[in-house]
Amino acid sequence: MSGQKDNSTKTISIVMVITLLGKVLGLLRDRLLAVHYGTGMEANAFYTASRIPRVFFDAVFASAIAACFIPVFSEHLTRHGKDKAMRFGGTFLTVIAVLTAALSVVGVAGSGALVRLFADGYDAETTRLAIQLTQIMFPTVFFTGIAFSFVGILQSMDEFNIPALISTISNLVIIGYFVLFDRRFGIFGLAVAFLLGWFLQAAIQLPALRRRGFRYYPGFDCRSEGMKKVFALMLPVMVSTWVQPINLTINSRFGSHLYHGAGVSAIEISTNLYLIVAGVFVLSVTNVIFPKLSRQVAQGEEDAFRGTLRDTVHSTLFFVLPMSAGLVTLARPLVSFIYGGGQFDAFSVDITASGLAWVSLGMVGYAVQNILSRAYFARQDGRTPLLAGAVSIAINLILCILLTDRLQVAGLAIASAVSSTAYALFLLLPLERAGRVFNARFWLDLGKMLLATLLMALAVYAAARGLGAVLPAGKLGELLILGLCAASGAIVYFAAAAVLNLPQVQPLRRLAARLLKRG
Repeated sequence: MSGQKDNSTKTISIVMVITLLGKVLGLLRDRLLAVHYGTGMEANAFYTASRIPRVFFDAVFASAIAACFIPVFSEHLTRHGKDKAMRFGGTFLTVIAVLTAALSVVGVAGSGALVRLFADGYDAETTRLAIQLTQIMFPTVFFTGIAFSFVGILQSMDEFNIPALISTISNLVIIGYFVLFDRRFGIFGLAVAFLLGWFLQAAIQLPALRRRGFRYYPGFDCRSEGMKKVFALMLPVMVSTWVQPINLTINSRFGSHLYHGAGVSAIEISTNLYLIVAGVFVLSVTNVIFPKLSRQVAQGEEDAFRGTLRDTVHSTLFFVLPMSAGLVTLARPLVSFIYGGGQFDAFSVDITASGLAWVSLGMVGYAVQNILSRAYFARQDGRTPLLAGAVSIAINLILCILLTDRLQVAGLAIASAVSSTAYALFLLLPLERAGRVFNARFWLDLGKMLLATLLMALAVYAAARGLGAVLPAGKLGELLILGLCAASGAIVYFAAAAVLNLPQVQPLRRLAARLLKRG
């Protein structure tokens, strides 16, 4: 049992490093976009055009692949053998390819209506540019469908490194475009680079699929046992995973009325940065744990399932809580350091930092709902996430209506944070009623984590104010503030965690004891 836990920890660590590389490159990509285009017309149009196909893919197909395909494919591998699983995988790939191709055609044809739906506050010139860019980028839905299907197959077969690497490849393509071609081809060339990046995300997984022994059996038998299960799960699961894309669409629509459309760029950049920081840990964990949960359900290992879920949430919160507090306290220097400069002026920094500080309060909710939703999907239960998601969307919409005029971009960010937190709570309560997953020790440790996080936040806030008064302005000063505050915050947090005897610091204690013995 300990060997399996060590293997999972090692896999998560490797995936986290690869994911971190992709996220760092994503930050560089976003910085180049901000410096070249700021929060002006071209940036606003591009953010809307790139958001539209992502929302449609997330709303229609991401759930089918991530939440429906992996459990059913894992079940086929466990109960029916590899050959039958390969045939089911081939049929699923064929169906996804046909459906995403059809959606791409419809999306290109209806791009005008879609842009007006997503951003009704734009002027005529920005709307026209957004429509043209949407027509170029909507076929990313097709390449995303193929790439994510490959990811699902590889993760079900315990291959996590290559799927984690795909964002690195696409980000390198886009960064290369900015360095070599942006001055010549501008925003339209950037849209083509995004399309090429998604094509490569699918292509680089083919060698790994061959190494794992995957064979593609083309088929369109939607009445097979596996496809019937996918379709039975798909509708409730699909609606339940609409939460994030629909909430982002709502926020973007309200943001298009702020600062002559610049609210779209501000909320997009702040949300992307928040998701990059959260995603390094959260998505690394969920991508590894989800197939494991699915296998435990398929094998009837209920106690192991609950233990995996509890340990995953426990360890995730230990890292996500200080991440959230760090983003809240250091939002402005972080945004200024990463994005400031060029066309991204002080006003752009201010509104984006405001969005980041407030949206980061929802990071814990984002992390917990990602993990708990996987638990429901592993049990092939989409109804509970569906109901929780519907409430979450309603909360976001109501708060956007109430807060946007008063608080501007901060109102959009608060609505998003509250919505994520509510979604997590509505997933947590039924699990606890059905059978206690989170015991008294878990809640005691959570209280200790919150106390350690509060102490860390106070230390970081004091350090940032003190350093800001004595360090030079500009990138060097911002880098020093971020580095020194991060270091002091980490020291305070881990010291407090050690004093409070949280289990995550036990390996560090053992390492320190060994070093002292050698000394």
